[in-house]
Amino acid sequence: MIHQYDVIIVGAGGAGLQAAIEIPTESRCAVLTKVFPTRSHTGTAQGGVSAALGNEEEDSWEWHAFDTVKGGDYLGDQDAIETMCKDAIRAIIELEHMGMPFNRTPEGKIAQRMFGGHTANFGEKPVRRACYSADRTGHVMLQTLYEQCMKNDVTFFNEYHVMDLIIREGVCRGLVAIEIKTGEIHIFHAKAVMFATGGYGRVFQITSNAMAGTGDGFEMAYRNGVPLEDMEFVQFHPTGLWKLGILVSEAARGEGGILRNKDGERFMERYAPSIKDLAPRDMVSRAIYTEIKEGRGIEASDGSFYVGLDLTHLGKEIIEEKLPEITGFAKTYLGVDANEEWIPVQPTTHYAMGGIPTTIDAEVIVDENNTTMPGFYAAGECACVSVHGANRLGTNSLLDILVFGRRGGKKITEFLVNAEFPELPDDASEWTQNTIKRIRNNDNSVKMIDVRNEMQFTMMDTCSVFRVEESMKEGLQKIKELQEKYLLVGIDDKSKGFNTDLLEVVELGSLLNTAETIITCAINRKESRGAHWREDYAKRDDTNWLKHSLIFGTTGSTPDIRYKPVIIKQFEPKERVY
Repeated sequence: MIHQYDVIIVGAGGAGLQAAIEIPTESRCAVLTKVFPTRSHTGTAQGGVSAALGNEEEDSWEWHAFDTVKGGDYLGDQDAIETMCKDAIRAIIELEHMGMPFNRTPEGKIAQRMFGGHTANFGEKPVRRACYSADRTGHVMLQTLYEQCMKNDVTFFNEYHVMDLIIREGVCRGLVAIEIKTGEIHIFHAKAVMFATGGYGRVFQITSNAMAGTGDGFEMAYRNGVPLEDMEFVQFHPTGLWKLGILVSEAARGEGGILRNKDGERFMERYAPSIKDLAPRDMVSRAIYTEIKEGRGIEASDGSFYVGLDLTHLGKEIIEEKLPEITGFAKTYLGVDANEEWIPVQPTTHYAMGGIPTTIDAEVIVDENNTTMPGFYAAGECACVSVHGANRLGTNSLLDILVFGRRGGKKITEFLVNAEFPELPDDASEWTQNTIKRIRNNDNSVKMIDVRNEMQFTMMDTCSVFRVEESMKEGLQKIKELQEKYLLVGIDDKSKGFNTDLLEVVELGSLLNTAETIITCAINRKESRGAHWREDYAKRDDTNWLKHSLIFGTTGSTPDIRYKPVIIKQFEPKERVY
């Protein structure tokens, strides 16, 4: 079946919905999503969205921009960062006018709280910048944006799994998807396509990402000749629930939570004397692992280790009013009452700083010269406009999707004025058909779950918070072996409708190819910067590595890594001290 729309948006999280809102009703716009829109991963964001409103104390967008640059270890493009931080105030007020229920100050203004890495007066002290709705900020944002899409009569294709991009002669012409309900292949012919497909956390063994976070958008772009930017930078959130990886929001530390080791010591005083537990995420994650490695972790009954997140001094009223969800998770999954005892936490794979390279208007870039591809756009976690550099600050992810989702929607609207439907090739669905046929025809002697478990263990073991070249090279070799093994993976379920076995195998292919780009880029970057911490190259090297890496190459080829400069404006690189 062939559908024709002016613009197709893939992904119904915050970036996709914000873009869809911007498309005028006279243009035919459709949103494809493999889950129901309000189950998109934006809904799991907890702590807040940043904007220098200054509702509770003095603040400015320039301070916000400085914190974003410094937090990203000076790898972020400062023109994009300036654009985001300037636009943050408008974005939050617009959301409020849409009806998003923010927490309020006694005067009725949007309430704000502290968050890691956000400071006043260029690093002088922590500042209240995170606008929040208890610890369900992403959830209410997603609901608010979805309501606006309903109001604007946006067409949704819910539970459609996108398989392939249609790119010919350097032009994006549409995409191919499977309708999950029926198993039928659908071709979507479009003037413009936007990817807002989210992250790839499921590459790793321990992650805060939903099961749907399988890197589909990254892999599809890469497989079709689009480079990926800065894939070596993977954020590990310092406070995931022990063993499970479920996120314990930074809001807990923003409200005054303290990380403690087995001796009860507030150990972050040694690593970040100025802002302590509110240091950027990469620094806190490394501090936790260092505490454990040096024998100060808390040992569990199974022999694993964690540290404690102490909220006991906050009081029941603060916990129930501002942190109900995360303390509820601790109670439900670990039987821990945060009013009485520390929450066991450990770093968890959380966010992709790298992704599909884009301009500040979400246009996809295809080379180191910033050449754009006609008709192809990306926003949100799958994109790399490079506002997050080497380490994203908490609450900047929700801001990213609002600002660049909107800019992408407006740029697409501009593009549609003179755009014609590009020619649809006869073989548009060939790759999809061949892939499904191979999976169905394989016997099931090689199990999907076994390959996936090996991949996740390998990535966690060789390419997580601390990295060493020898170990990573062994990990890359293992990933290549698993890619070969993957071609033999089959399924028992041969039905067409709701065949989750088939789709999980497809997702595994995306995960494996995305994993290869991450570990290849991590081996290549011989320095430590932000979330990329090389024990064998333990210092940041601005002379040789103050540049973005772009990995090119389709599946089966040897990847080619090229570079482009970081855009520096008012903030010259300095030592990152907190």
